[in-house]
Amino acid sequence: MNAEIDKPQPTVAPLQSLAEPPIVPAARPPRRRVRRAILALLALAALAGGTLTVIWYVVEGRYIVSTDNAYVQGDIAVLGPSIEGDVEAIDVADNQMVKAGDRLISLAPGIWEARLAQARGALAEADAAQATAERQIEQQRATIGVTEAAIAQAQAELTRAAAEANRTAALVTGGWSSKQNNEQTVADRRKAEAALQSATAQKLAAQQALTVIGAQIRQAQAHRDAAAAAVRLAEIDMDHTEIRAPFDGVVGNRAAQLGEHVKPGAQLIAVAPVGANLFVVANFKETQLGGMRPGMKAELVPDVNGAATCRGRVDSIAPATGATFSLLPPENATGNFTKVVQRVPVKIVIDPDQAACADWLRPGLSVTAEVDTRGPDAVRRGLIGATVAALGGPTR
Repeated sequence: MNAEIDKPQPTVAPLQSLAEPPIVPAARPPRRRVRRAILALLALAALAGGTLTVIWYVVEGRYIVSTDNAYVQGDIAVLGPSIEGDVEAIDVADNQMVKAGDRLISLAPGIWEARLAQARGALAEADAAQATAERQIEQQRATIGVTEAAIAQAQAELTRAAAEANRTAALVTGGWSSKQNNEQTVADRRKAEAALQSATAQKLAAQQALTVIGAQIRQAQAHRDAAAAAVRLAEIDMDHTEIRAPFDGVVGNRAAQLGEHVKPGAQLIAVAPVGANLFVVANFKETQLGGMRPGMKAELVPDVNGAATCRGRVDSIAPATGATFSLLPPENATGNFTKVVQRVPVKIVIDPDQAACADWLRPGLSVTAEVDTRGPDAVRRGLIGATVAALGGPTR
């Protein structure tokens, strides 16, 4: 009896709980809808970007060849002394901008000033010797004139003596004159003949002396020219006591020290070009050269400043690959052959109006070079511009 009484009785829900409404699931939070919308927009943007990229590649991108194997170069001038001397002054600081003709280094000029004065003295002496020889030739011509006058006088005397001898010979034959008088006139005629021969010989000697003096004048002229050349050489050596900048640029790699004794062949300082005087050598793969020609536009992006894009043009293409010009060119006819894509140096010059961005460039820096192979008049428009052009919109 007690066991049946302790048995638990089933619980009966109250009537009030049966009347409650059923539980309705909660509404989706708005954050999930926003996320889906953002993902949809991103998908549309990606699709649009991909479409623009494909259009750009078809219209423009496939014609542009690029390489990052490109370096800035320039004709760097390494300056040294042409004469021997001591460094007297260094007129520039390291990495200083200079103009063409600016003095960079000065050598002690004392010995070269003395040599220049010596050469000028030798030139003055040669001038005097030449002037003396010219005066001698004038004097000799006057002497020739004197001998010509003596010849004329001797001829006149010979004519008179011959006539006198003929008259006395006739008078002696007729008994009108003495034989002694006839002999005297004959002697006078012979004397006149000898005087004429002497005057003629003197004229010939004077003419020969004139030829000798002419040779002496030419010799004096040669000595004068040699002395003038020595003066010019001394002036050049004097100018070389000052080392000047050959062009506008930046000085660097200064090795000269004050008081240092230097000789020809020493490297004292270097001048590197800047701005439009620089150029880029881009080593393109041989597979990229099919449509490349001189004059085509190029864009240069220096690694030192990616925002400083410079415009340029293809100046020339090397006549052979870089490997061909190397110290040990490859010989593919021997051993096992492995094909390697070769690279050809292409010289790209910077447009003159790009001096602002070219100030970032220095010889040896790396750049990325892009060449538009559509032609020298091609215009790069980018993604939007290429799409507008492909759809027939305005090209500018």
